[in-house]
Amino acid sequence: MDKLLMNYLQRILTARVYDVAIESSLEVAPKLSARLRNRILLKREDTQPVFSFKLRGAYNKMVRLTQEERERGVICASAGNHAQGVALSAKRLGCRAVIVMPLTTPRLKCEAVQALGGDVILHGDSYSEAYLQARQLADERQLTFVHPFDDPDVIAGQGTVGMEILRQHQHPIHAVFVAIGGGGLISGVAAYIKAVRPEIKVIGVQMADSDAMLRSVRAGERITLPEVGLFSDGTAVKLVGEETFRLTRELVDDYLIVDTDSVCAAIQDVFEDTRSVLEPAGAMGVAAIKQYVTSTGIQQETLVAITCGANMNFNRLRFVAERAEVGEDREALFAVTIPEERGTFKRLCETIGPRNVTEFNYRISDEQDAHVFVGVATNNREESTELERLFAAQGFAAMNLVDDELSKAHVRYMVGGRSRLARDERLIRFQFPERPGALMKFLSRLHAGWNITLFHYRNQGADYGRILVGIQIPEDEQPALQSFFDELDYPYVDETDNPVYRMFLR
Repeated sequence: MDKLLMNYLQRILTARVYDVAIESSLEVAPKLSARLRNRILLKREDTQPVFSFKLRGAYNKMVRLTQEERERGVICASAGNHAQGVALSAKRLGCRAVIVMPLTTPRLKCEAVQALGGDVILHGDSYSEAYLQARQLADERQLTFVHPFDDPDVIAGQGTVGMEILRQHQHPIHAVFVAIGGGGLISGVAAYIKAVRPEIKVIGVQMADSDAMLRSVRAGERITLPEVGLFSDGTAVKLVGEETFRLTRELVDDYLIVDTDSVCAAIQDVFEDTRSVLEPAGAMGVAAIKQYVTSTGIQQETLVAITCGANMNFNRLRFVAERAEVGEDREALFAVTIPEERGTFKRLCETIGPRNVTEFNYRISDEQDAHVFVGVATNNREESTELERLFAAQGFAAMNLVDDELSKAHVRYMVGGRSRLARDERLIRFQFPERPGALMKFLSRLHAGWNITLFHYRNQGADYGRILVGIQIPEDEQPALQSFFDELDYPYVDETDNPVYRMFLR
């Protein structure tokens, strides 16, 4: 065994975590196991006192500080789970904890930290800004900075999760699936598993819009992402740690990328088996297992997902429920064009047959053709392909919208919004930060001669808002639009040429 593994094995075996953490259970997910034809085990870190594994690493770091360091106090930057771990550890050790959190942090998480005795400072619009402020305050106030992932003692504390898995299940395990943010959890888990049972695969899981570790491993150096998606806020990290990159690159066998819809479906899967509601990061491992089983076709193996957190905002559940059906291939969305003549609507319904219609949007808009936005309950993706074939056989042009973000986030709530007045309209999909002043920033930078012709927003319970805006811009002022985007500096997608927009809203 090389020195790297020996060093971390010793650190993990001697880690001090159980003063604050519990040995979480390793439970069979019976429904999911039966469906996937494999034994699916859930390592229930969502049942920890702060509903996340994060207190393991935080406490193991803080308990090793000198008495003088503890008397001065500790500081960290976090949007939630690490903050609660540090606050609880400080309460147990009798020291002061200062937690710097972004201004966008949900009130629920701020109150949870305060309830544990942490001093909350709100600063900046992102974790990166909060991190820089925490580092500055650490120097000014002589506080000890407790890093959320890039610290050997933190990594060793998280590694006790892997130690427990192997102790609780001493039979063969094919693979363990671990969500990756900054890399602390997977580094510790991989270090222990590869030291003790190297035949077990360790598979890292990242969100499609927050894949800093995978990009870094492929590039051979740490890569900083310009933006990260915030749906899975627990893994929304632009730059992974130096030590976690070193360990992950050496020890992790493979990586899988999951998307928002598949994570929403995984949250539903775990709820149906456990009646517990995971946060998105906590369900990423389950989403990856489902993807892995589908792609490899393996059966009768034991697969472990670490359900690493359950700090879910309640108002996000609506979004999760809506997208879970699509993510599980239990709902197909179509834009169907039918002749605007008597009897055609009935023929469309007969084509759909006995399947349950989940959504139907239509408004007369053309003398020749009717555009219908329809959702249909399905059992799998193959059924949605079969529906396309049936529509074509009836002479109906059908567009499958299941992968079209514009349709899922906006158009399904807006069908029928045509206007002859919206000439020279450009349709832009933005992500606005969910904070006071975000809309005014947009409006104040909008050119005085441009007119807003469409505006759609729904609160999704995330740290950012999904906004769809139609802007009427004279042809000779089109070049100024890019300057507006650059100055605004909000993530955006120009949807003007999207055929769904032209079919239902243009």
